[in-house]
Amino acid sequence: MNNLAQVLLDINWSSVGLQAAQLILSLSILVILHELGHFIPAKLFKCRVEKFYLFFDPWFSLAKKKIGETVYGIGWLPMGGYVKIAGMIDESMDKEQLKQPAQPWEFRSKPAWQRLIIMIGGVTVNVLLAFFIYAMILFKWGETKLPIQNLTNGVWIVDTVVNEVGLKNGDKIVKVNNEPVKYFEDLNAALLLSDTLTIDRNGELINLPVPVNFIEKIVEKGKRSILLMPRIPAIVGEVSAESVEGKNGLAPKDQIVGIDSFKTAFFDEIKPLVSNMAGDSVTLHILRNGNAMDVAAVISKDSSIGFFPTIPSLQEMGESGLYTLETTKYSLLASFPAGVNKAVDKLGFYVAQIKKIANPSTGAYKGLGGFKSMGSIFPKYEWDWEAFWNITAFFSIVLAFMNLLPIPALDGGHVLFTIIEMITGRKPNEKFLEYAQIVGMILLFGLMIYANANDWLGWGKNR
Repeated sequence: MNNLAQVLLDINWSSVGLQAAQLILSLSILVILHELGHFIPAKLFKCRVEKFYLFFDPWFSLAKKKIGETVYGIGWLPMGGYVKIAGMIDESMDKEQLKQPAQPWEFRSKPAWQRLIIMIGGVTVNVLLAFFIYAMILFKWGETKLPIQNLTNGVWIVDTVVNEVGLKNGDKIVKVNNEPVKYFEDLNAALLLSDTLTIDRNGELINLPVPVNFIEKIVEKGKRSILLMPRIPAIVGEVSAESVEGKNGLAPKDQIVGIDSFKTAFFDEIKPLVSNMAGDSVTLHILRNGNAMDVAAVISKDSSIGFFPTIPSLQEMGESGLYTLETTKYSLLASFPAGVNKAVDKLGFYVAQIKKIANPSTGAYKGLGGFKSMGSIFPKYEWDWEAFWNITAFFSIVLAFMNLLPIPALDGGHVLFTIIEMITGRKPNEKFLEYAQIVGMILLFGLMIYANANDWLGWGKNR
């Protein structure tokens, strides 16, 4: 428990609250619409829907109201939601109802094709929702990207684990797995899933093999953040008043262009330069409001200058002229096929992730996370609607894919049994379906417990 206690002490609770609010809203939208995908065809085929719930409600509900034959409610356990359709073997495990003779309004009385439509309704809604959200994002905000060919200064290695691959600051990544990468925004994801890299280092093309357990190395260091960024100038964002540099006059917005006789065009050049200068007095050459100045400073005991840099957003990089960005605007009509293409690309990325996780040799399963990891994807310090909807659209794709897996207790399990019935003309035994549901639920809850415990306690990680 000491590990958990330390984690709780280290949390910035204000940022956690903002991220939690975004996660709950995102999941609520997805769960409600997913369940509507089951609810609407069930009602159309005249099935009796007894419950419609956001989140699960073991023992009690936060709120509920009966309208007609259906109880609508909000549960307290935020692990999804459900619609309870009469005569269906589901998470409610209502065995008593199944002991009675089948009634015309029950799910089990309906033709296989109707049951199939009811079962795939949730996944269908999630897929269409992802298409729609991505289309609306592109219509409202367009798409701004940094072409790799414009990344003339190469990359900045933000996470030192990338150095183990052989990458260095200033390298230009030409290909990943022998396929060209068109935009910088695709690099971090491509690097995680890569087997080989082709880089341009000072005009020389070099092939670098990526270790099979590269993801495991990232997880073991406890880092799931950005691995690479475009190189940026060393512009001061904040200086501690107690630091030597603060007393000597280094101020926010100063740009450090040299240390003693060495030039520093980029922020990533500073740390290697001062790594062996602990306690040394140096002269910082800076630009302040366009004017060249010198500032005397002392390198700290941990071999740092002691300031937090300004990390510009991609938009700010473009506005400042640091990099030339590519902006695409979409009409309402053009946004829909573009939204579909984006959703398909995101699905491909997610499937590639699943393949890595399913391969024990990659160690990617050690990074499997739950609600904490999901919440950490959202912005920490402000509610950014563009980011919110991008993440929600991706979660919708994930929800659709996961639910379509042929596992009992998931929609895909029900779909599989129904398709087998349609092919063979024989309906699976209800007792078999009941046991399959139990096994599926045990598997799913076990996976959920592991993922969330991994988030908080670091199970599977060597720390």
